[in-house]
Order: sequence, then C-alpha cells, then structure tokens
Amino acid sequence: MFKELDPILHSQLRLAVMSLLISVKEAEFTFIKDKTNATAGNLSVQIQKLKDVGYVEVTKQFVNNYPQTTCKITLVGIAAFESYVKALQEYLVPKN
Repeated sequence: MFKELDPILHSQLRLAVMSLLISVKEAEFTFIKDKTNATAGNLSVQIQKLKDVGYVEVTKQFVNNYPQTTCKITLVGIAAFESYVKALQEYLVPKN
C-alpha cells in the first residue's frame, strides 16, 4: 500500500523551496524567488504556509536600510522532506 504524500510538500512551489533549503544553511527570499521563478506574492504565501507548519524558519531584518528576509529549513522540515522523498520512492518501486 502506498503511503499518503504530505499535502504541504506536494505543492510544486513549496517542494521547490524545500529542495533549495535542504541543501543550504539558509537562503534569502530574493535568491529563492530567482531560483523558482515565482512571483514575490505567491512565494511569500507559500513560505508562510511552510512556516505555519514548522518546516521553515523566517527571519526578517534590515541590511543597509533594505528589508531582508532569510529562510532556513527546520529539523521538522528536514524530517518531513525526507519522509516525502521516501514515500515518492515507494511509488516508483512498488512492492509485490
């Protein structure tokens, strides 16, 4: 039987954000926006959803009088991502 996929991570943009964050210590909003080709508004909404479930941590600050938003994956987010990938692998190699 197939394991249910995490609906939070099953969104294309949220999965892309998590895929980026899993490989770096942290990333600025503009970096994530550029890598995903998302609009600022859509990306902001999707990051908030990831933050709401505890998958990412968001830090907002000012650097040289400019706002800077930095995102970092949490331990809960890492576990959720790894579980999601494992579930996908089970879909690709079904058990008899």
